[in-house]
Amino acid sequence: MINSVEQYLAELKKELAGSDRATMQDALSDAEEYLRTALDSAVKDNAHVSESEALASIIERYGQPKEVAAAYKEIESRTPPAFGRPAYKAVEPAVAPIPATPAVVDTRNFFTRFFGVFAEPRAWGSLFYLLFTLGTGIAYFTWAMTGFWTSFGLIFCLLLGIPLMFFFLLSIRGIALLEGRLVEALLGVRMPRRPIFSRQDVGLWQKMKNIFFKWHTWTALLYMVLQLPLGIFYFSVFVSLIAGSLALIFKPFFELVLGLPTFTIGDYGYFTPMWAMPLAVIGGALLLTATMHLVKYTGKLHGGFAKVMLVRE
Repeated sequence: MINSVEQYLAELKKELAGSDRATMQDALSDAEEYLRTALDSAVKDNAHVSESEALASIIERYGQPKEVAAAYKEIESRTPPAFGRPAYKAVEPAVAPIPATPAVVDTRNFFTRFFGVFAEPRAWGSLFYLLFTLGTGIAYFTWAMTGFWTSFGLIFCLLLGIPLMFFFLLSIRGIALLEGRLVEALLGVRMPRRPIFSRQDVGLWQKMKNIFFKWHTWTALLYMVLQLPLGIFYFSVFVSLIAGSLALIFKPFFELVLGLPTFTIGDYGYFTPMWAMPLAVIGGALLLTATMHLVKYTGKLHGGFAKVMLVRE
């Protein structure tokens, strides 16, 4: 028999073992919020009812940990992230556990897989995210550095520094949730869809301790700081690769139609020989396709990095 909310959450975590970390975080937050809210209400309305009796009645309505875990796994198998499934026709394994996004087998031939990347939403979502990271990186880095050093500089003024640091770290959690929604929407990596439940029956000091001493808070802060150098790297690399490939593809137009040379030294402009024009176009198309594959793979790596940094253990 389950006698406490903590015991229920521990059992639910065991039943969810092997599931996606973000799914586990959402399931545990949902369960804790429902159980504690219902338990507080039941105890207030029926003072003669013990907490264990009230909890048993609540669990009967909400479901046993095994039932809740099975329901979450079923929901996750049917509602993958926005770009969680490929655009091509794929074959799912006949026998497999139910993860957040079922594994698929690409049955297309090599050339279709290589050039079909332009039809994959995940590749375009990754491209948009990686280029957009420069802007979010600047915003995250500015807020993280300003908030941290301002509150840290006032930390010895207990009446001002500690509350300021608390609200700053609380904002970092909020930004982490927002960033997770961007990652899931554009990179197709399952991230938390709701904030971590915060108990209302504990004092301000306990809430501060929950913020200050949770490793997840500080990894989220580190993630915000690292977004700026990552954003600069992503933007520089992929803009250069895309610009170079497009320059090769449109080289005949630039040189033969507009009369623009490939490069100029002094007063002399140098043009590409006619026989090399088709090679330039083919090379540009191959480079652009390879760049999109690199974008897709980089987006997958960044999604895994975001999950490690932003999802609570």
